[in-house]
Amino acid sequence: MSTPRILAIGKATQDVFLKSDEFSPQMEGKVAYTHLPLGVKMEVEDIVFATGGNASNVAVTFARQGIHSSYMWTLGHDPASETVLHDLDAEGVDTSHVVRREKYRAGYSNILIATDGERTILNNRGVSTGADNIDLNLDAINDVDWVYPTSLALGGIELLRAIVDKAESAGAKVMLNPAGPELADPQKLKALLSSIDVLCVNKEEMQMLVDGETLEELVRHALHYVPVAIVSDGPRGVVASDGKTIVSAGMYEDVPVVDRTGAGDAFASGFLSQWILGKSLREAIVFASANSTSVVTKFGAKEGILHKNTELHDMPLEEKPY
Repeated sequence: MSTPRILAIGKATQDVFLKSDEFSPQMEGKVAYTHLPLGVKMEVEDIVFATGGNASNVAVTFARQGIHSSYMWTLGHDPASETVLHDLDAEGVDTSHVVRREKYRAGYSNILIATDGERTILNNRGVSTGADNIDLNLDAINDVDWVYPTSLALGGIELLRAIVDKAESAGAKVMLNPAGPELADPQKLKALLSSIDVLCVNKEEMQMLVDGETLEELVRHALHYVPVAIVSDGPRGVVASDGKTIVSAGMYEDVPVVDRTGAGDAFASGFLSQWILGKSLREAIVFASANSTSVVTKFGAKEGILHKNTELHDMPLEEKPY
């Protein structure tokens, strides 16, 4: 079996994590928040610099699993863009499809980590390509087996449509784990599902697309549109099906949570990294869960991503015929 080739497309960010005992979560009704009083200097015990952005995160999972991983987006010559490219190059991700121009800037986020591991993100989107003038060479899709578009910024659903159409004409498969820009218009997103090979979303997101109350109901309804559907519900677990079997899984392991940034990316890309290597649905879900669990034990979205041949253990999981 030749090495699969995957192209991840979407924004990247420079992340700065600030952890302080003063970022203590408070409750008002059902809303948790961190109180930052004006005019007060607050002490920060820990500062960690990392890079993120959904597409750049998943590209690292693929590279660490020995898959030929490429990354495509528009970046500038600003310090954040330089850092993103440096990190991806160090991981062995092919960045030759990145378009660099002075007008572009990577995103930048300050992430305040509360004492319970939850976070508040102060986000600057940066400057990237839009849907009306796509400054990307989508012909690169002709040379890959899979495309993973996510967090397409201003391009949103229109850029996603262009990517999916190109993949379809090139014979490349598509995994979709949509971010905010792609979820902004659920009806337009739903219209694209017939061209998607693997769909991975959380419960609330899937309920925007199909009817259903339980995870299994949602997965069964999603299979009317896509060959493989995965629906997660945070610590309450995940249900996935390829139309042959249904896998229901709980938590991989109860670990101390340091930072939840990138957990969803680690799960989705962890699944695909095993699925395209011919692993079973069950094996792919176990690795996805392990990858996501490892990521939340470290600051940043990439530090905890598992490397190839990491030894895994069993987890609460049930598999039954579809």
